[in-house]
Amino acid sequence: MSDSVLFERDGALAVLTINRPDARNALDVPTKVALRDAVTEAANDPAVRAVLLTGAGEQAFCVGQDLKEHLGLLKRAEETGEAPLKTVAEHYNPLVRALAGMRKPTVAAVNAVAAGAGASLAFACDFRIVADTAGFNTSFAGVALTADSGASWTLPRLVGHARATELLMLPRTVKAEEALRLGLATRVVPAAELAAAAREFAQRLAAGPTVAYGAIKTALDFGASHTLSETLDKEDELQTMAGNSEDHRIAVRAFIAKEQPDYLGR
Repeated sequence: MSDSVLFERDGALAVLTINRPDARNALDVPTKVALRDAVTEAANDPAVRAVLLTGAGEQAFCVGQDLKEHLGLLKRAEETGEAPLKTVAEHYNPLVRALAGMRKPTVAAVNAVAAGAGASLAFACDFRIVADTAGFNTSFAGVALTADSGASWTLPRLVGHARATELLMLPRTVKAEEALRLGLATRVVPAAELAAAAREFAQRLAAGPTVAYGAIKTALDFGASHTLSETLDKEDELQTMAGNSEDHRIAVRAFIAKEQPDYLGR
């Protein structure tokens, strides 16, 4: 794995750090490949029960596509006739599918500005713990591009269609407190406390009922595009699965004994 992405295991928590602080954690090809592979590994590992995604340094969570590298790719595409934007299919799409689609909780610790695909990655997580000095900027239209990395799907679900249209067509930096009001941030904390607060939040999820969390994510995704009747049937299917989990039995026994459950994630 490239040094531009760090993969740390803290018990059942996987901590992924985009590690290009001198480039504001911009996504060049090696970083996109490494991040895609790291997220996929975490998603597929049953020992990982939650994922925490953050950026190194104090300048940015991630500013999205590395435009210096991108300019070179555009020039080469002009010379060779290659498609200049195949990175969406090769890197961003599988990365976001793995991040948003994993059946375990994901948390973004947004330490500074999250822009373009960097903002999209944060939006693809289930929760966003945001430093009070941080902000979000979709930025795509600012370089004459449309949304990618799932922003056209995740952003309307967070803030509504009309506000998503505004933020995508008229990009600006949405600072932390406004992000909290709009629903982009789950929680805003002082910048000096972000790392500890985000890890504590993610560790709580990593210690939780993983099967139930995955079922909740599946139910919400299904219900967003199906009828009530279809969703009720899906809930029956998912509840049967969750009800047969070992964690459910642990939870019921703990409730009756008035104790805190010690979940196993299965």
